Amino acid sequence: MTRSSALLDRTVAIGSESRGRAWGLTGLLVLLYVVNYADKAVLGIIAQPLAHELGLNASQIGLVGSLFFLTFTVGGFFAGALNRWMPLRWSLLVLALAWAVAILPLVVVASFAVLLVSRLLLGLAEGPSSALLHTAAYSWHAPAKRGLPSALLAGAASIAKIAVAPVLAYVTVTFGWRYALVALSVIGVLWCVVWLTVWSEGPYIRSGKSDDTAVAAGEAGEPAVPWGRIFRTRTFISGALLVMSVYALVAVVLTWLPSYFEVGLGYSRLQAGSMFAFPSLAGLILMLLSSVVGDRLLARGATSRVVRVIVPAVGVLICGAILLALPSITTPAAAVLVVSVGYGFAASVFPLLNAAISEICPPRQTAGTLGVFLAVMAIGGLIAPYATGLIVDAAASPAEGYATAFQALGLVAAVCAVGALLFANPERDKKLVRGDAADIGTS
Repeated sequence: MTRSSALLDRTVAIGSESRGRAWGLTGLLVLLYVVNYADKAVLGIIAQPLAHELGLNASQIGLVGSLFFLTFTVGGFFAGALNRWMPLRWSLLVLALAWAVAILPLVVVASFAVLLVSRLLLGLAEGPSSALLHTAAYSWHAPAKRGLPSALLAGAASIAKIAVAPVLAYVTVTFGWRYALVALSVIGVLWCVVWLTVWSEGPYIRSGKSDDTAVAAGEAGEPAVPWGRIFRTRTFISGALLVMSVYALVAVVLTWLPSYFEVGLGYSRLQAGSMFAFPSLAGLILMLLSSVVGDRLLARGATSRVVRVIVPAVGVLICGAILLALPSITTPAAAVLVVSVGYGFAASVFPLLNAAISEICPPRQTAGTLGVFLAVMAIGGLIAPYATGLIVDAAASPAEGYATAFQALGLVAAVCAVGALLFANPERDKKLVRGDAADIGTS
């Protein structure tokens, strides 16, 4: 981007932006995130018919789910570079088109190798997307008001499973799993058409190359700081471990929940695909509630540590306590309720901690910081689906195996929540990152 084009693009002053436009573009970003999560969730929906057609066992399906998160993790580290190389308009367009293409080879050639390569490519293309989507949304919202936009983005996973998963389940049962993949590809391309016609960046964060030295150094008077200073903060480290543990639960839900409901609890395939929405509905309600209340508390003087660290960490502790009881529950409806409520309490960690991490870094470094944070988070998805498949294959029954896996996930997440309660403090680490050690005191 040249100096003149950068100046032309910076026509919206901070505080003068249209709030209607800000929320409209945020909604468009949420829609892309829904497509993103639908691409992830579709493997769980088509897992059983795909396994039947290709002769796959649970460990192989779990391996595919885990390897997706391997390349997803690697891709996440490129978010900062993409944000420097090109404006968000083009980086998100390229990524969305890559998703649409990556899921199609399996439609043409159905084999385990093609399934594996397709999911690896999809993971690599989706890796940078979360950080860039958050950066794009944050460009239209001031730091103190990012709780609700974060919740809406994080809620895209729930929306995908509430609104899209039942439709994909119906398409899979009625027309076959190939049609579900084609439908997702078409939706992704249609989103790209709308995106090109309406998107522009907000005034709070800028992306892409710039010849303007002041812009390149930072935004809103904030200097760039060494990356290591950000990544070594206790908020970043303990927060990353917490979201990694919760994301492990999310990855298992995406990969295995319909199979758990169908094979483990005895529900029909259509019922299992539709019930995919239950945990997501609980998660969406609690995410939106905690984020809206949190933004209002921040406006009234509450600390970010209380709103964006303590509240979600306590929710994860509640999740761990609930999932701990799952193996002792023998009634299918009660098991569905336990998983749904436990997932719901854990889900609020994503929007609130993402907003907390965005506080501790200069605005220009938001995409890079979130890219690394979310890439570390995705390590949980790398490990958990395959481990769950191994547990299920080794268990006396599928129901026992899935219940044990969810119990273990809840316990690990609870331990990480305790770590965040002890060490995470965005206000303290924001000062530390800026080099204001004298102002940190003993906080």
